Amino acid sequence: MRNIININDGWQFIQKDVGLPASMPTDWQCIDLPHTWNAVDGHDGNGSYDRGTYWYARTFATPKQPLAGGRVYVEILAAGQQASVYVNGEKVTYHEGGYSIFRADVTDLCKNGEDNLLVVECSNVNKSSVYPQSADFTFYGGLYRGVNIISVPETHFDLDFCGSNGLRVTPKPCDCGGACFEVNSWVKNADENFTVLYTITDADGKEVGSASRPADATKTTIYVPDAKLWEIDSPYLYTVTATLQRRNEAYDEVSAKVGVRSFSCDPDKGFIINGKATPLRGVSRHQDQLYKGNALTREDHFKDAEIIKELGANTIRLAHYQHSQDFYDACDELGFIIWAEIPFISVMNNDPQAHQNCISQMKELIAQNYNHPSICFWGVSNEILIGGISEQLVENHKELNALCKEMDPTRLTTIAHVSMTPVDSPMHGITDVESYNHYFGWYGGKMEDNGPWFDDFHKKHPEICIGVSEYGCEGIITYHSSNPMCKDYSEEYQALYHEHMAKVLDERPYIWSSHVWNMFDFGCAARDEGGVAGRNNKGLVTMDRKTKKDSYYIYKAYWNSEPMVHLCGRRYAQRAGETTQIRVYSNQSPVSLYVNGKLIDVKAADKVFVFDGVALDDGMNIIVAEACGVKDTMTLEKVETEPSIYVLPEFNERQEGVANWFKLAGDLDLKAPMEFPEGKYNVKYTMEELAESEEALAVVAEAVKLATNFNLVPGEGMWDMMKAMSPERMMAMAGNTLPEGFLESLNAKLIQISKA
Repeated sequence: MRNIININDGWQFIQKDVGLPASMPTDWQCIDLPHTWNAVDGHDGNGSYDRGTYWYARTFATPKQPLAGGRVYVEILAAGQQASVYVNGEKVTYHEGGYSIFRADVTDLCKNGEDNLLVVECSNVNKSSVYPQSADFTFYGGLYRGVNIISVPETHFDLDFCGSNGLRVTPKPCDCGGACFEVNSWVKNADENFTVLYTITDADGKEVGSASRPADATKTTIYVPDAKLWEIDSPYLYTVTATLQRRNEAYDEVSAKVGVRSFSCDPDKGFIINGKATPLRGVSRHQDQLYKGNALTREDHFKDAEIIKELGANTIRLAHYQHSQDFYDACDELGFIIWAEIPFISVMNNDPQAHQNCISQMKELIAQNYNHPSICFWGVSNEILIGGISEQLVENHKELNALCKEMDPTRLTTIAHVSMTPVDSPMHGITDVESYNHYFGWYGGKMEDNGPWFDDFHKKHPEICIGVSEYGCEGIITYHSSNPMCKDYSEEYQALYHEHMAKVLDERPYIWSSHVWNMFDFGCAARDEGGVAGRNNKGLVTMDRKTKKDSYYIYKAYWNSEPMVHLCGRRYAQRAGETTQIRVYSNQSPVSLYVNGKLIDVKAADKVFVFDGVALDDGMNIIVAEACGVKDTMTLEKVETEPSIYVLPEFNERQEGVANWFKLAGDLDLKAPMEFPEGKYNVKYTMEELAESEEALAVVAEAVKLATNFNLVPGEGMWDMMKAMSPERMMAMAGNTLPEGFLESLNAKLIQISKA
């Protein structure tokens, strides 16, 4: 039988590219796995992080084999972003892609009776053939999911295909109430003496179905009567076990937990599971935590899933790469519908090997995760038109979609379009369903634009199942305002934004899925925005998982049926003025508000209860909200002047900067058609082209800072994502958050500068 030996403890690590050691190092750093060298600098706000090639080493004993001819494998659960593996000085495998399982057969290199030296050269250096190339998150380096040694007999279930376990199960519900489990497995080195025995057990461990097949023809169908369905609210799991048998002896065994469900999408009804229309409403999730980076434990992954379950979400988009098997397991057990994707993101690299890397990562994603019932969608790319469109890009997407269908015809394919993707783009119609990343009300436009935009798209494309794959805004819990505005980064504006979006989505069941960007604040070392550098702060929960922002609770009011009431603004704890506004989120009605034990008002509403003109006593005030026996409380202090820390200094500076921008534009006719004289720069040039001129770059950098609050510095920050974009495209994303004439004024300044 196989033996899986975890070897996460007792590693040596050196954060230098010292080359392959001849023997076990004794002067390197002692560490345990999971480990990343970017646990701190990946999001500490220093503006960059260490992208290097570093070394891990450990010894392991050759597993004892009860039978002759057994095989030994090294299993790497993930290595960011590329890795070479050596055993006893010999290279055994090289892998590109930082998020999937890969293995190597090391049998012939293992020594009997003495330790073997295992060395992993791990690198997160940018490489043109490996995705992700450029994106709004940190590409952590390291052995951040762990390593195993696997010992198997000579005849065993296949360990060599794309990191899969050699077992594939497709449960299908039948009209009679039973289910057919289509089962297949792959066996290496079998002869006529071997058979594969399949058993299916229910959640209580009772056997409910079985079958036996020759090892060279393992495919079969097992019928289970009175099957229980895998539902979002009742995620029932069966266990399918494949045992490789030689006469009266079990040689090898693999298993999978699976669920019986059917699903589809309809352009008008949205997502349908087991025949019931169920709009998917949930969040996106990155896999890192504060000062852990992506080196998370199984417990960490399950806690994340439980926080999302408490929210009431029924779907998670697992961005922008393959996540840990531990998290997929949690989703199977807790009942989430999952969108799983590869890191084909932002910009397509024209290196042909990069496309092959996409294909490789997609094969690994599907092969390793086929059996998870939570996964219903394979995502082929995210915001890929940031880098522009080409015929090759479209063809690459068609090839990826066809690969998904070939490997897994049971699931749907999807794509996340960048906001400016035209409604008549050739990118439409490639995947089964589609979604848009829209940030109206943050990067561009007004929050009120979201509903009409989707209604218009739905009218123009009634044949397309449309969703919203990203939406959100920054919420930093230090900043507060009684008059919240876009780009003030206040917790109050983030809450208002999500109040609006929750209602927009609730009113539009045709939107097959929605995913808040993001569930948790996450690391992006290149960011410097809103006074909190190194992170994307759009999370409903802080990166350390300690604080649920007010925006978390508006979704809990909409999506979780458990009675709840939440007082907003508890961190806006010191308030000036004769009166203040108190907002309450609840899925109960009416809500009663008390101040210092006195009933102030009772309001009936749907989810959002607004109490205006609430007078506070001097000093401390105890606020209580009560709805149908459920209560929440907070303490507010009435002060003469609110703390200056509540206001982001950059907010006022940015408003003044836009005004000064127009003063410097002078008497230009900003309503006249834009001109593009030959030999001069203009808003249609890419950022990379504009960077050829210091003068042009300075002008456009100021404009980008005013429009998006991003710093445009070649080679730093968000440059890799922005360099292929033109100011025209970027300002289109900012939309009507900018004053009329802003783009025209930028063009008027640029055409005064001769091309370098």
